[in-house]
Amino acid sequence: MIYENAHDLVLDRLFLRFDELVPDVQVFLKLEGFNPAGSIKLKTAVGLIEDAEKWGLLDSGSGVIESSSGNLGVALASVCAAKGYSFTCVTDPNTAPHNTALMRAFGAEVVRVDRRDANGGFLQSRIDYIQDRLREDPSLVWPNQYANPANPRVHYERTASAVLEELPEVDQLFVGAGTTGTLMGCAEYFRQWSPRTRIVAVDTPGSVTFGFPPGRRHIPGLGTSRRPELCRPEAVDEVVMVPEAEAVRMCRSVARERGIALGGSTGSVLAAVVRKAGEIPPGSSVVALAPDTGERYLSTVYDDAWVEERFGPSVPAPAPSSPRGTDDRPDAGADAGLLLKG
Repeated sequence: MIYENAHDLVLDRLFLRFDELVPDVQVFLKLEGFNPAGSIKLKTAVGLIEDAEKWGLLDSGSGVIESSSGNLGVALASVCAAKGYSFTCVTDPNTAPHNTALMRAFGAEVVRVDRRDANGGFLQSRIDYIQDRLREDPSLVWPNQYANPANPRVHYERTASAVLEELPEVDQLFVGAGTTGTLMGCAEYFRQWSPRTRIVAVDTPGSVTFGFPPGRRHIPGLGTSRRPELCRPEAVDEVVMVPEAEAVRMCRSVARERGIALGGSTGSVLAAVVRKAGEIPPGSSVVALAPDTGERYLSTVYDDAWVEERFGPSVPAPAPSSPRGTDDRPDAGADAGLLLKG
Protein backbone atom coordinates (compact mmCIF):
# COMPACT_ATOMS: atom_id res chain seq x y z
CA MET A 1 0.00 0.00 0.00
CA ILE A 2 1.17 3.53 -0.78
CA TYR A 3 0.48 6.40 1.63
CA GLU A 4 0.86 10.15 1.19
CA ASN A 5 1.77 11.01 4.78
CA ALA A 6 3.66 9.24 7.55
CA HIS A 7 0.85 9.96 10.01
CA ASP A 8 -1.55 7.89 7.90
CA LEU A 9 0.46 4.73 8.61
CA VAL A 10 -1.57 3.30 11.49
CA LEU A 11 -2.09 -0.45 11.76
CA ASP A 12 -5.32 -0.36 13.71
CA ARG A 13 -6.24 -4.04 13.54
CA LEU A 14 -3.16 -5.79 14.90
CA PHE A 15 -3.71 -8.17 17.82
CA LEU A 16 -1.45 -10.60 19.67
CA ARG A 17 -3.01 -13.60 21.40
CA PHE A 18 -2.08 -14.20 25.05
CA ASP A 19 -4.29 -17.20 25.70
CA GLU A 20 -2.19 -18.63 28.55
CA LEU A 21 -2.21 -15.38 30.55
CA VAL A 22 -5.50 -16.39 32.18
CA PRO A 23 -6.58 -20.05 32.17
CA ASP A 24 -9.55 -20.80 29.91
CA VAL A 25 -9.78 -17.17 28.78
CA GLN A 26 -8.92 -15.71 25.38
CA VAL A 27 -6.79 -12.59 25.85
CA PHE A 28 -6.01 -10.37 22.86
CA LEU A 29 -3.43 -7.59 23.12
CA LYS A 30 -4.21 -4.76 20.69
CA LEU A 31 -0.80 -3.56 19.51
CA GLU A 32 -0.72 0.19 18.88
CA GLY A 33 3.00 0.86 18.58
CA PHE A 34 3.71 -0.11 14.97
CA ASN A 35 3.42 3.27 13.27
CA PRO A 36 6.02 5.98 12.49
CA ALA A 37 5.38 7.74 15.82
CA GLY A 38 5.57 4.49 17.75
CA SER A 39 2.41 4.67 19.86
CA ILE A 40 -1.37 4.99 19.99
CA LYS A 41 -0.81 8.72 20.44
CA LEU A 42 -0.33 9.17 16.69
CA LYS A 43 -4.12 8.92 16.36
CA THR A 44 -4.54 11.41 19.19
CA ALA A 45 -2.10 13.84 17.59
CA VAL A 46 -3.81 13.67 14.20
CA GLY A 47 -7.20 14.17 15.85
CA LEU A 48 -6.02 17.20 17.85
CA ILE A 49 -4.27 18.89 14.93
CA GLU A 50 -7.06 18.25 12.44
CA ASP A 51 -9.58 19.61 14.94
CA ALA A 52 -7.52 22.81 15.33
CA GLU A 53 -7.31 23.11 11.55
CA LYS A 54 -11.06 22.63 11.22
CA TRP A 55 -11.64 25.56 13.58
CA GLY A 56 -9.18 27.76 11.70
CA LEU A 57 -6.70 27.93 14.57
CA LEU A 58 -3.71 26.79 12.51
CA ASP A 59 -2.24 28.03 9.28
CA SER A 60 1.15 27.93 7.59
CA GLY A 61 3.86 28.82 10.10
CA SER A 62 1.65 28.41 13.17
CA GLY A 63 3.15 27.22 16.43
CA VAL A 64 1.76 24.41 18.59
CA ILE A 65 2.58 23.85 22.27
CA GLU A 66 1.57 20.86 24.38
CA SER A 67 2.40 19.09 27.63
CA SER A 68 3.47 15.45 27.35
CA SER A 69 5.40 12.84 29.29
CA GLY A 70 6.60 11.39 26.01
CA ASN A 71 4.45 9.58 23.46
CA LEU A 72 2.06 12.37 22.51
CA GLY A 73 5.01 14.73 22.27
CA VAL A 74 6.69 12.43 19.75
CA ALA A 75 3.45 12.03 17.80
CA LEU A 76 2.72 15.77 17.71
CA ALA A 77 6.31 16.50 16.70
CA SER A 78 5.94 14.06 13.80
CA VAL A 79 2.57 15.42 12.64
CA CYS A 80 3.61 19.07 13.02
CA ALA A 81 6.80 18.43 11.04
CA ALA A 82 4.79 16.93 8.19
CA LYS A 83 2.28 19.79 8.21
CA GLY A 84 4.77 22.63 8.57
CA TYR A 85 3.91 23.80 12.10
CA SER A 86 6.52 24.53 14.75
CA PHE A 87 6.07 22.51 17.93
CA THR A 88 7.12 22.96 21.55
CA CYS A 89 6.75 20.03 23.93
CA VAL A 90 6.77 20.62 27.69
CA THR A 91 8.16 17.54 29.43
CA ASP A 92 9.44 16.53 32.88
CA PRO A 93 12.21 14.38 34.41
CA ASN A 94 10.23 11.17 33.85
CA THR A 95 10.34 11.63 30.08
CA ALA A 96 12.58 9.01 28.48
CA PRO A 97 15.71 10.35 26.74
CA HIS A 98 14.72 8.37 23.65
CA ASN A 99 11.46 10.33 23.38
CA THR A 100 13.21 13.65 23.86
CA ALA A 101 15.72 12.76 21.13
CA LEU A 102 12.94 11.77 18.73
CA MET A 103 11.06 15.03 19.28
CA ARG A 104 14.21 17.02 18.58
CA ALA A 105 14.88 14.90 15.49
CA PHE A 106 11.45 16.01 14.21
CA GLY A 107 12.46 19.64 14.79
CA ALA A 108 10.56 20.25 18.02
CA GLU A 109 11.63 22.47 20.88
CA VAL A 110 11.70 20.45 24.11
CA VAL A 111 11.31 22.22 27.47
CA ARG A 112 11.79 20.26 30.69
CA VAL A 113 9.92 21.38 33.80
CA ASP A 114 11.54 20.17 37.05
CA ARG A 115 9.25 21.76 39.65
CA ARG A 116 6.78 19.31 41.21
CA ASP A 117 3.15 20.32 41.60
CA ALA A 118 1.10 20.19 44.80
CA ASN A 119 0.38 16.47 44.32
CA GLY A 120 4.01 15.50 43.86
CA GLY A 121 3.88 15.15 40.08
CA PHE A 122 4.68 17.50 37.23
CA LEU A 123 1.44 17.79 35.25
CA GLN A 124 0.15 21.03 36.77
CA SER A 125 3.66 22.52 36.59
CA ARG A 126 3.82 21.71 32.87
CA ILE A 127 0.41 23.26 32.31
CA ASP A 128 1.41 26.37 34.30
CA TYR A 129 4.42 26.76 32.00
CA ILE A 130 2.20 26.50 28.92
CA GLN A 131 -0.16 29.14 30.26
CA ASP A 132 2.81 31.46 30.85
CA ARG A 133 3.96 30.91 27.27
CA LEU A 134 0.46 31.58 25.93
CA ARG A 135 0.37 34.91 27.75
CA GLU A 136 3.73 35.79 26.21
CA ASP A 137 2.74 34.63 22.72
CA PRO A 138 -1.03 34.45 22.10
CA SER A 139 -0.41 33.13 18.58
CA LEU A 140 0.63 29.74 20.01
CA VAL A 141 -2.01 27.02 19.83
CA TRP A 142 -2.45 24.66 22.79
CA PRO A 143 -4.52 21.59 21.76
CA ASN A 144 -4.93 20.68 25.47
CA GLN A 145 -5.10 16.90 25.29
CA TYR A 146 -6.52 16.79 28.85
CA ALA A 147 -9.75 18.62 28.02
CA ASN A 148 -10.17 18.56 24.24
CA PRO A 149 -13.11 16.38 23.06
CA ALA A 150 -11.12 15.66 19.90
CA ASN A 151 -8.95 13.36 22.02
CA PRO A 152 -11.61 10.77 22.98
CA ARG A 153 -13.43 11.31 19.67
CA VAL A 154 -10.60 9.86 17.60
CA HIS A 155 -10.50 6.75 19.80
CA TYR A 156 -14.27 6.40 19.58
CA GLU A 157 -14.04 6.57 15.80
CA ARG A 158 -10.91 4.49 15.27
CA THR A 159 -9.53 2.54 18.24
CA ALA A 160 -12.75 1.19 19.71
CA SER A 161 -14.43 0.55 16.37
CA ALA A 162 -11.38 -1.41 15.19
CA VAL A 163 -11.66 -3.70 18.22
CA LEU A 164 -15.28 -4.61 17.55
CA GLU A 165 -14.71 -4.98 13.80
CA GLU A 166 -12.01 -7.54 14.50
CA LEU A 167 -13.52 -9.16 17.61
CA PRO A 168 -17.31 -8.72 17.68
CA GLU A 169 -17.69 -10.52 21.04
CA VAL A 170 -15.64 -8.76 23.75
CA ASP A 171 -16.51 -9.56 27.34
CA GLN A 172 -13.97 -7.28 29.03
CA LEU A 173 -11.84 -4.39 27.78
CA PHE A 174 -8.78 -3.27 29.78
CA VAL A 175 -7.49 0.26 29.05
CA GLY A 176 -4.74 2.23 30.77
CA ALA A 177 -5.69 5.69 32.06
CA GLY A 178 -3.42 8.64 31.31
CA THR A 179 -5.22 11.67 29.91
CA THR A 180 -8.17 9.21 29.74
CA GLY A 181 -8.80 10.20 26.13
CA THR A 182 -8.42 6.64 24.88
CA LEU A 183 -10.36 5.26 27.84
CA MET A 184 -13.28 7.68 27.52
CA GLY A 185 -13.51 7.27 23.73
CA CYS A 186 -13.53 3.48 24.02
CA ALA A 187 -16.01 3.52 26.90
CA GLU A 188 -18.46 5.68 24.96
CA TYR A 189 -18.22 3.50 21.85
CA PHE A 190 -18.68 0.24 23.73
CA ARG A 191 -21.58 1.63 25.75
CA GLN A 192 -23.32 2.34 22.44
CA TRP A 193 -22.34 -0.71 20.38
CA SER A 194 -21.48 -3.41 22.94
CA PRO A 195 -23.07 -2.41 26.25
CA ARG A 196 -22.48 -5.83 27.80
CA THR A 197 -18.69 -5.37 27.58
CA ARG A 198 -17.12 -4.65 30.97
CA ILE A 199 -14.80 -1.61 30.80
CA VAL A 200 -11.83 -1.86 33.15
CA ALA A 201 -9.61 1.20 33.68
CA VAL A 202 -6.00 0.57 34.73
CA ASP A 203 -4.15 3.12 36.84
CA THR A 204 -1.19 3.15 39.21
CA PRO A 205 -0.79 4.11 42.90
CA GLY A 206 0.19 7.75 43.21
CA SER A 207 -2.21 8.81 40.48
CA VAL A 208 -5.15 11.00 41.50
CA THR A 209 -7.24 10.38 38.37
CA PHE A 210 -9.83 8.23 40.15
CA GLY A 211 -9.64 9.87 43.56
CA PHE A 212 -6.77 7.91 45.08
CA PRO A 213 -4.04 9.65 47.14
CA PRO A 214 -1.19 11.37 45.27
CA GLY A 215 2.31 9.98 45.25
CA ARG A 216 5.48 9.84 43.20
CA ARG A 217 5.51 7.81 40.00
CA HIS A 218 8.40 6.90 37.74
CA ILE A 219 6.94 5.41 34.55
CA PRO A 220 5.32 7.87 32.12
CA GLY A 221 2.11 7.21 30.24
CA LEU A 222 -0.13 6.08 33.07
CA GLY A 223 -1.63 8.14 35.88
CA THR A 224 -1.84 11.86 36.60
CA SER A 225 -1.18 14.28 39.43
CA ARG A 226 -4.26 16.25 38.36
CA ARG A 227 -7.54 14.74 37.15
CA PRO A 228 -7.98 15.45 33.43
CA GLU A 229 -11.11 17.36 32.53
CA LEU A 230 -12.00 14.56 30.09
CA CYS A 231 -12.23 11.94 32.83
CA ARG A 232 -15.67 10.64 33.77
CA PRO A 233 -15.12 7.88 36.36
CA GLU A 234 -18.73 6.76 36.08
CA ALA A 235 -18.08 5.70 32.46
CA VAL A 236 -16.06 2.67 33.54
CA ASP A 237 -17.13 -0.44 35.44
CA GLU A 238 -13.99 -0.85 37.52
CA VAL A 239 -10.60 0.68 38.23
CA VAL A 240 -7.61 -1.59 38.90
CA MET A 241 -4.58 0.00 40.54
CA VAL A 242 -1.32 -1.73 39.55
CA PRO A 243 1.92 -0.86 41.36
CA GLU A 244 4.71 0.18 39.01
CA ALA A 245 6.99 -2.63 40.24
CA GLU A 246 4.34 -5.13 39.12
CA ALA A 247 4.20 -3.51 35.69
CA VAL A 248 7.99 -3.75 35.42
CA ARG A 249 7.93 -7.46 36.29
CA MET A 250 5.28 -8.09 33.64
CA CYS A 251 7.18 -6.19 30.93
CA ARG A 252 10.41 -8.04 31.64
CA SER A 253 8.71 -11.41 31.90
CA VAL A 254 6.90 -10.98 28.57
CA ALA A 255 10.13 -9.89 26.88
CA ARG A 256 11.93 -13.02 28.11
CA GLU A 257 9.10 -15.47 27.52
CA ARG A 258 7.31 -14.06 24.46
CA GLY A 259 10.06 -12.21 22.61
CA ILE A 260 8.26 -8.86 22.50
CA ALA A 261 9.20 -5.75 24.47
CA LEU A 262 6.19 -3.87 25.79
CA GLY A 263 5.91 -0.34 27.16
CA GLY A 264 5.43 0.35 30.85
CA SER A 265 1.72 1.09 30.66
CA THR A 266 1.15 -2.11 28.69
CA GLY A 267 2.84 -4.01 31.49
CA SER A 268 0.36 -2.40 33.88
CA VAL A 269 -2.60 -3.37 31.71
CA LEU A 270 -1.52 -7.01 31.42
CA ALA A 271 -0.77 -7.14 35.14
CA ALA A 272 -4.31 -5.88 35.76
CA VAL A 273 -5.71 -8.72 33.65
CA VAL A 274 -3.74 -11.22 35.77
CA ARG A 275 -4.93 -9.53 38.98
CA LYS A 276 -8.56 -9.98 37.91
CA ALA A 277 -8.06 -13.52 36.55
CA GLY A 278 -10.09 -15.14 39.31
CA GLU A 279 -13.09 -12.96 38.47
CA ILE A 280 -13.07 -13.47 34.70
CA PRO A 281 -15.50 -16.25 33.75
CA PRO A 282 -14.02 -19.16 31.79
CA GLY A 283 -14.57 -18.87 28.06
CA SER A 284 -14.45 -15.06 28.15
CA SER A 285 -12.87 -12.91 25.45
CA VAL A 286 -10.68 -10.15 26.86
CA VAL A 287 -9.01 -7.30 24.96
CA ALA A 288 -6.16 -5.26 26.46
CA LEU A 289 -4.80 -2.13 24.77
CA ALA A 290 -1.00 -1.87 24.35
CA PRO A 291 -0.26 1.83 23.71
CA ASP A 292 3.37 1.40 22.64
CA THR A 293 6.30 -1.02 22.47
CA GLY A 294 9.31 -1.30 24.72
CA GLU A 295 12.11 0.32 22.72
CA ARG A 296 11.55 3.65 24.47
CA TYR A 297 11.91 1.99 27.87
CA LEU A 298 15.29 0.30 27.37
CA SER A 299 16.98 2.81 29.67
CA THR A 300 14.23 2.54 32.30
CA VAL A 301 11.93 -0.49 32.61
CA TYR A 302 14.46 -2.84 30.99
CA ASP A 303 17.56 -1.42 32.69
CA ASP A 304 18.57 -3.37 35.81
CA ALA A 305 20.25 -0.41 37.53
CA TRP A 306 17.28 1.91 36.92
CA VAL A 307 14.82 -0.66 38.22
CA GLU A 308 16.83 -1.50 41.33
CA GLU A 309 17.39 2.17 42.17
CA ARG A 310 13.65 2.87 42.16
CA PHE A 311 12.08 -0.40 43.25
CA GLY A 312 14.88 -2.25 45.02
CA PRO A 313 16.38 -5.69 44.42
CA SER A 314 12.98 -7.33 44.92
CA VAL A 315 12.15 -6.62 41.26
CA PRO A 316 14.76 -8.78 39.53
CA ALA A 317 14.94 -9.72 35.92
CA PRO A 318 13.08 -13.02 35.48
CA ALA A 319 15.18 -16.11 35.01
CA PRO A 320 15.39 -17.32 31.40
CA SER A 321 12.59 -19.74 30.66
CA SER A 322 13.02 -23.20 29.19
CA PRO A 323 13.51 -23.22 25.42
CA ARG A 324 10.13 -23.47 23.78
CA GLY A 325 11.26 -26.30 21.57
CA THR A 326 12.37 -28.46 24.54
CA ASP A 327 9.38 -27.85 26.78
CA ASP A 328 7.49 -31.00 27.79
CA ARG A 329 4.16 -29.48 26.82
CA PRO A 330 2.91 -30.95 23.53
CA ASP A 331 1.61 -27.54 22.42
CA ALA A 332 4.57 -25.48 23.64
CA GLY A 333 5.04 -22.32 21.64
CA ALA A 334 1.50 -22.38 20.29
CA ASP A 335 0.03 -20.08 22.93
CA ALA A 336 0.58 -16.79 21.14
CA GLY A 337 -0.71 -16.08 17.66
CA LEU A 338 -0.83 -12.91 15.58
CA LEU A 339 -4.03 -11.62 14.01
CA LEU A 340 -3.62 -9.04 11.27
CA LYS A 341 -6.40 -7.86 9.03
CA GLY A 342 -6.99 -4.71 7.08
